[in-house]
Amino acid sequence: MTPIVKQSIFLLLPTIILGIILVFGYGEAKGLGALVQKDFLPRLYHATISVNSSAPIYGYQIIHHYPHDPRAFTQGLIFNAGFLYESTGQYGQSTVRKVALETGIVLQQYTLPSRYFGEGLTLWQDKLIQLTWQEKVGFVYDQTTFSPLHEFFYPTEGWGITHDSQHLIMSDGSSTLYFLDPKSFQLIKRLPIHDGTTLVTQLNELEYVKGEIYANVWLTHYIARISPETGQILGWINLAGLLNQGSYNRAADVLNGIAYDEQQDRLFVTGKYWPSLFEIKLTM
Repeated sequence: MTPIVKQSIFLLLPTIILGIILVFGYGEAKGLGALVQKDFLPRLYHATISVNSSAPIYGYQIIHHYPHDPRAFTQGLIFNAGFLYESTGQYGQSTVRKVALETGIVLQQYTLPSRYFGEGLTLWQDKLIQLTWQEKVGFVYDQTTFSPLHEFFYPTEGWGITHDSQHLIMSDGSSTLYFLDPKSFQLIKRLPIHDGTTLVTQLNELEYVKGEIYANVWLTHYIARISPETGQILGWINLAGLLNQGSYNRAADVLNGIAYDEQQDRLFVTGKYWPSLFEIKLTM
């Protein structure tokens, strides 16, 4: 059977209603989904991904859950030396923050100028590197002080970012990952991502885990496990049901956020506006 990954967006309200909401300026459109910030608005979409693939599909076991700021539009997440570092989005609300794992309390924060929409985040040596969505500029911060050090530029949108031992690895919502030199930020190579012969698009937040690239697939409850050498999908992680439906409180509260604790072999996941962050163990 030919491996196929199908993605489809089902609008719960008629298209005309969605159009009216967008005309009046509620939120931001990214990819195929409308992100609506107003608490009182209903969920405008429901997204699924149907996987018919030879790659294994993993489930999960919840090991522990921690508090997470439900006002955080999570775009990037990393774990380092006992703390979470998080990038949040939305114009006028984008931040880089240091967060206490056990309590979810924000210990340190830098707020971006309102013209920037924060996206992915990674840590290279002692520097935090953050992307922006459509502004085509990234920022480098001192990890300790959060002082901005310099900027870099790229020709695509900025979605997720991680790194291996040699390169920064960046996504832009397409089926391509970009490998960059961590000092010059120059493009080294492009890597198409595929499940068999089918390209996999909407790659979002990234994390490098045990020699693989983990990628949230935007607007779904799936994480793709990707070979950084070939771009082949090595497996899928199905996180359906992770957050109780009653805990959803906004229109854009989709899964997005992966962090890995290499020292203790712990995997953390969360989502946009989620009130919880979960430590999980993968199951078959």
